[in-house]
Amino acid sequence: MQAVAKLGVLPRARQEKLNRQILKRDPARFQTLAFHAARQPSGPASNPTAQPIAAPDFKPYDPTLPVPSPDVRAIAFYLPQFHPFPENDAWWGKGFTEWTNVGKARPLFPGHYQPHCPIHLGYYDLRLPEVMVEQARIARQYAISGFAYHFYWFAGKTLMEHPLRTMLGNPAVDMPFFLSWANENWTRRWDGRDEAVLIKQNYSPDDTRAMMRHVSEYMRDPRYIRVNGRAVFSVYRPRQIPDLAATVDIWRDEARRQGVGELYLIGIQRSLAEDHRQDGFDANLEFTPHGIEVTELSALLPLDHSVFRGRVHDYDASVAVALAQSDEGLARHRCAMLGWDNTARSPDRATIHLDFKLKTYQAWMTELCRRARTDAWRSPDERMVFINAWNEWAEGTHLEPDQRYGFAYLDATRQAVLAP
Repeated sequence: MQAVAKLGVLPRARQEKLNRQILKRDPARFQTLAFHAARQPSGPASNPTAQPIAAPDFKPYDPTLPVPSPDVRAIAFYLPQFHPFPENDAWWGKGFTEWTNVGKARPLFPGHYQPHCPIHLGYYDLRLPEVMVEQARIARQYAISGFAYHFYWFAGKTLMEHPLRTMLGNPAVDMPFFLSWANENWTRRWDGRDEAVLIKQNYSPDDTRAMMRHVSEYMRDPRYIRVNGRAVFSVYRPRQIPDLAATVDIWRDEARRQGVGELYLIGIQRSLAEDHRQDGFDANLEFTPHGIEVTELSALLPLDHSVFRGRVHDYDASVAVALAQSDEGLARHRCAMLGWDNTARSPDRATIHLDFKLKTYQAWMTELCRRARTDAWRSPDERMVFINAWNEWAEGTHLEPDQRYGFAYLDATRQAVLAP
């Protein structure tokens, strides 16, 4: 029962309370967690292609770390999944969550780090308020200043909002936040492309106004992140929205009507060619790995090329491309990632950034924080660096501790953010 009961630094009474709540809410879910715990790999002896569970640079939790007050805000994208809901039950099977894919991932070649197995909170359920409280606590301790919660709105219908509503009603989740609208269709490919659409976007002026009314409830929360007094809202695919300039005008008007005030709108870039200030946004946002994938190594690896149709990139090379990019004239917030690898979702079509190194990630974050302090276009409130992500377990990029690195991802982040 390690994945359920071994919750790291949580007091024993809180561990037992979490276990009882999981069992009471969803007995089948408890059995699923136990199943995943039982099949966690035990290293090369049980699987010749598996990595050792703990890397040499594994770091345990350090309870003595004080909560810092950094001069750059490190904001991690946060996936509000990890709980069952009716639509996923219908599309993927009863009780499906992101953990379903994470737990069954396997290495595709020798040295490939899969699966990623969580520690500290284990295979958690976001219906339990204590989980988000603990996530916020450790994030702040390791110099994370905010979460950018992915928000899913489809013409008046929201998905995966239960954790966000729980957070909104629980001030004990002590973490600043803003919403980032993931405005892609949902498909069976997981990547927003239009094959086998499960639920699609339908844009209209009335729906634009309705969404901003809905979002305004979050924006009025005192924890909501603002830049120079303006509520932050980001959009993943702005140019998929017809009449984008008119949409932006409606958002701004409705936010004022709802008592939110002015907005600080951020458009997420697919490439450097996109400048969403032309569309009425206030700034751009890099979203790695978009725009930095230049190498392709799959032909050099002992993969089953009869079925594998994915891409394998070199992590160091991707970081070098990212750091070589100039932000001059772009008003662009920068974003780092951990070792992106979505094998858990799409093993035959995975995108893998191979040979992740903590020292490379830390150097990347350190440089992005330095630029955030010195970029001429930024006001002090715009000194933000983004991280993809807090908990994208099925995409292999997560600050949350795992069996291989422990708290080393978070430790490297803290060191980078606090570096002079």
